Amino acid sequence: MEVAWQGVMPALMTEMNRDESLDLDATARHIEVCLEQGVAGFVMLGTLGENSSLLPHEKEAVLRQAVETVNGRVPVLSGVAEYTTDLAVEHCDRAAKAGCDGLMVLPCMVYEQDSREAIQHFATVAGATDLPIMIYNNPLAYKVDLSPEDFQELAQYESIVAVKESSHDSRRMTDMINACGDRYRLFCGVDDLALENLLFGASGWVSGMANTFPRESVALFEKASQGRVDEAVDIYRWFMPSLHLDVAVKLVQYIKLANQLAGTGSEWVRRPRLTLEGAERRMVEQTIESTIKSRPRL
Repeated sequence: MEVAWQGVMPALMTEMNRDESLDLDATARHIEVCLEQGVAGFVMLGTLGENSSLLPHEKEAVLRQAVETVNGRVPVLSGVAEYTTDLAVEHCDRAAKAGCDGLMVLPCMVYEQDSREAIQHFATVAGATDLPIMIYNNPLAYKVDLSPEDFQELAQYESIVAVKESSHDSRRMTDMINACGDRYRLFCGVDDLALENLLFGASGWVSGMANTFPRESVALFEKASQGRVDEAVDIYRWFMPSLHLDVAVKLVQYIKLANQLAGTGSEWVRRPRLTLEGAERRMVEQTIESTIKSRPRL
């Protein structure tokens, strides 16, 4: 189906069993929960989907399960997080065959590219697939920051249609619009900057905590989009302690534990990640339990 490039798209967790094997049935159940609460699409195999921890055939299995479960109700995107450009192109083909509607493409993993190398990477991927592309710009995690001027250079590639902006700088939305006009659909990629980004140009939100609180994430997006700022601020202030969990190094473990506490998933991860313990675990538990206890009526 055609991707509208708007609304809340959870960067969905890849559910696992305690022995680190895939739990595709649990992933499907989580998708249904999010659909019932109004999300606009899914990004599978992102950072929260533990992309780099999965083997190629496992990635394909996750994508096929997602496409089958969603069954055309909303778009399904695949994260593209590979070690080389050639491997990224190979994964794009795998995602297309699995039935995905679009791609969220990351810079190459491990090697810290400069902007010239990253631009070439994205251009090569764009030229090798017919699927529409969202570029994931996250300089804190991937050590390359594409500037608005870099996106002007990439504008010649028609299949690059959106940008997930995760620079942790709320000014970037305005800078992107000033430099590129309406060439790209802009998405917030930092949970605890969501309201700022939505008020100043983002058409969508690729969200981590929408895994745990999809209904509230959709409500925040809708109220911000409708200009109901006071109501959006109320939700945002309630949500903020949990939204901070999305920007931690252990965001995968934090949000998987949050899902477990909320009854929408389990905490099991694949090594080298380990489940949380001690004071760190108690911090996440207290944060989520407090968020659930004070949940607004929508």
